Amino acid sequence: MTLSPIALLLGALGVLTTVFTVGWMGWYALIGAVTNFFDTLGIGSFATTTSMYRMRRMVPDRLIPGTLNVGHTLPTIVQAFIYTQLIKVDVTTLVAMIGASVLGAWLGAGVVAHWSKKKIQFGMGIALIVTGVILAFKAAGQLPSADEGALGVTGVKLLFAISGNFVLGALMTLGIGLYAPCMVLVALLGMNPIAAFPIMMGSCAFLMPVGSMRFVREKAYDPEAALGLAIGRVPAVLGAAFIVKSMPLAAVMWLVVVVVGYTAISLLRAGMAESEPAA
Repeated sequence: MTLSPIALLLGALGVLTTVFTVGWMGWYALIGAVTNFFDTLGIGSFATTTSMYRMRRMVPDRLIPGTLNVGHTLPTIVQAFIYTQLIKVDVTTLVAMIGASVLGAWLGAGVVAHWSKKKIQFGMGIALIVTGVILAFKAAGQLPSADEGALGVTGVKLLFAISGNFVLGALMTLGIGLYAPCMVLVALLGMNPIAAFPIMMGSCAFLMPVGSMRFVREKAYDPEAALGLAIGRVPAVLGAAFIVKSMPLAAVMWLVVVVVGYTAISLLRAGMAESEPAA
């Protein structure tokens, strides 16, 4: 297939932007570009970012949850603007689930910001295992197809949706991404899986600033790494625009599952070796 001159021009601009951001922020921007690229594909960014940070030992374990929330906030807001316009969902369901996730993130961030390194390692290790299992099911095609289900829920199902998203908002402050779990929640509610996109991105767009403010106030994040995540979003968007339609997502997700599994095990082992601080 022959690319148009405009496509080639934008492609070159994407490469130039990547070179500039990496030259400016180094590994921090590169990790931001790669993880936000995965995020654009619906795979999520928390697990991959955590894996890269730990492999290169760039951010202390106790600062990773705050760095993830602060650094990915602005890119997620942009995604929310796009998906809430492209995909129409029942307004009551959308607003209720978003509100529940914000409350969960606010309460959860207040707890996690004061946790010890040992608790952070165990919490994130377990969270990554859960995320890896969900991604494995998704990669294996075990979730419903996108042409099934409604675009909203009422009654008992709405209460279940609100409760579920409250928990997911709190878990997000542990470093577990909301995207994949929200997809599963939507599927369990019998909704059309495509409805998960505006719900999960809208939820994160509202809850991440709320939770991140607590991390910033407690200084429980790495400023340089968080800035790299935000800046790396620019080339990620430019690249994803050309690759998203042809990239085999299942293969990428299986790779992510392996990386996440390795990281989860390393976190749990580090947590077992870490001693609690003296009272």
